[in-house]
Amino acid sequence: MKEVFNVEEIFGENVFTLGKMKERLPKSVFKEVKRVMDQGGELSLAAADVVAKAMKDWAVSKGATHYTHWFQPLTGITAEKHDSFVAHPDEEGKMITEFSGKELIKGEPDASSFPSGGLRATFEARGYTAWDITSPAFIKESTCGMILCIPTAFCSYTGEALDKKTPLLRSMETLSEQALRIVKLFGNTGATKVVASVGPEQEYFLVDKDLYFKREDLMFAGRTLFGAPAPKGQEMEDHYFGVIRERVGAYMKDLNEELWKLGVTAKTQHNEVAPAQHELAPSYETANIAVDHNQLVMEAMKRVADRHDLRCLLHEKPYAGVNGSGKHNNWSITTDNGVNLLDPGDTPNRNVQFLLVLACIMKAVDTHADLLRQSASDVGNDHRLGANEAPPAIISMFLGEQLEDVVKQLIETGDASHLKEGGKLETGVSTLPDFEKDATDLNRTSPFAFTGNKFEFRLVGSADSIASPNTTLNAIVAEAFCEAADVLEKASDFDQAVHDLIKEYMTKHQRIIFNGNGYSDEWVVEAERRGLPNIKSMIEAAETLTTDKAVSLFEKFGIFTKVELESREEIIYETYAKTINIEALTMIDMAGKKIIPAVVKYSKNLADTVLAVKEAGADASVQADLLKTVTEKLAAMQKALAALKDAETKAGAMEDVKAQAFFYKDTVKAIMDELRAPADELEMIVDKELWPIPTYGELMFEV
Repeated sequence: MKEVFNVEEIFGENVFTLGKMKERLPKSVFKEVKRVMDQGGELSLAAADVVAKAMKDWAVSKGATHYTHWFQPLTGITAEKHDSFVAHPDEEGKMITEFSGKELIKGEPDASSFPSGGLRATFEARGYTAWDITSPAFIKESTCGMILCIPTAFCSYTGEALDKKTPLLRSMETLSEQALRIVKLFGNTGATKVVASVGPEQEYFLVDKDLYFKREDLMFAGRTLFGAPAPKGQEMEDHYFGVIRERVGAYMKDLNEELWKLGVTAKTQHNEVAPAQHELAPSYETANIAVDHNQLVMEAMKRVADRHDLRCLLHEKPYAGVNGSGKHNNWSITTDNGVNLLDPGDTPNRNVQFLLVLACIMKAVDTHADLLRQSASDVGNDHRLGANEAPPAIISMFLGEQLEDVVKQLIETGDASHLKEGGKLETGVSTLPDFEKDATDLNRTSPFAFTGNKFEFRLVGSADSIASPNTTLNAIVAEAFCEAADVLEKASDFDQAVHDLIKEYMTKHQRIIFNGNGYSDEWVVEAERRGLPNIKSMIEAAETLTTDKAVSLFEKFGIFTKVELESREEIIYETYAKTINIEALTMIDMAGKKIIPAVVKYSKNLADTVLAVKEAGADASVQADLLKTVTEKLAAMQKALAALKDAETKAGAMEDVKAQAFFYKDTVKAIMDELRAPADELEMIVDKELWPIPTYGELMFEV
């Protein structure tokens, strides 16, 4: 009989939700937990003990034997150390399980081996994890068993943030505080906080597990370092939104079920543009929970893939020549009494609060375009941004025809007297309904696009954490709100002051608005004319973290200290150098031990064939020309391989981490391209039976 399950019944079953807390906690303790969640502060140790016991009892009833403080170090992924609930046997030899409030609230993992950018010396090992009460604990099912995971922040012994969560939480509080000043000016005295909500769309590739293990580059680097194009790629545009293959559909079904149990609102699934590429999108959630859940999504994608003899590739560019993967970060801000500050309403030209919020965001994005670009930087994303498959590295805002016209009117006349309407879409088919069109189209080439009641930040890489982009978004918008509130709170005539401020901000920062084709060469020229930054790589973006402007922003609101920013800049250089180093060493290994020996064997077969044909008295010119071509490309490979080995030696001897990162970018990567080019050409020539690694055709179509 076919298995049937009810989504409503399984959703959140592995999460210690508010509902489960309410059932299991005394009313007074539950009330204290809710107060701390909503208003901040610390939970009393007595209450923490009660929560810990209830949480442990629930987890044990679900089969859990261990708990972990689940945190997000600066590796970009999650970390966990499992401790069992086992305490000691009683006098009769019966095992007793324990979990205290102190263990719930604080952990002490070794901090010495995580990236710290110089914040901690190797011998300074102590670090602390602190329970994030606003993100619910959950049980993760794995081969380790059922593990109770407690979302936590991670900091050093001296208090610096060593993780992604701590700055995010700081930025959320800052945004709420400054946004409240704005909404109260407009008479919303009932709101007590403003919440940043996020919905990240996660793209990914699937590949057959057996083929994956035959590719060292996929195993070690997450992307193919060699590979000629398949005869068919994405040019027929038939994979996008196409029928989902049976094997992939079975994977998606299991993935959804696992995520629903974890309380992740997996909502949308479909085939993406490239062969073997897919997407999963959740509903909106509070920013820190969205970040936690996106980490769970990426973990679950990999774990579930293994059950289906697949491997999930989250790298931004696993295959050359077809679209890579991104993670569109949909961001909005809403008061706790239900007002979306990015909802323009039916008459946005008359919605003064919305226009002020829009003006502030224009100011924020223009002022800190460099920081926003940096927040979406990772090594893999350098392959996508500006490559006509993802937004350009140049930050701009898309508002659409209607809002752009409103902004234009406000700049030119100080009043938006009319509004462009969308009109009616007439299908021309009598049995299909006509309906009202949106007043604007979508622009898929824009890095920061307004899409009705939210902004879609489209630069984020598929493998990257969404914590940094949202921390930066929250911070820069909070600064703009703060500066606007400073002016308006002192104004004697509020209506005139807000009118003038909207016009001032929109006039000064109108250069950030661009509704055209972000892929075009003309836009690069126009952006330069406007003075917009064009930061082309991850390591070129790193120094934006430590400019006076950035330090002033983050220190003003207590989101980062200067030392924390400097550490993150250093980590970026280290990460880049280490990543390219791994890729280069993998290429050296594959070229020297697999590809070159296979080509040598093929060239010997060709040489034997030339001799045999000549001895038979026939024309061997075709075989001889082919042999000449193969040996020339083989020689080019060998030359590039020697150069890459030499460059690796030089890079390894460099002590300055920034100089080393730029050497990998400017020198090592160029030689890697020189090594790949003849290898990919040889793949198109060498006998398939001799080629030592699976081809693009196999990798992308045998799923």
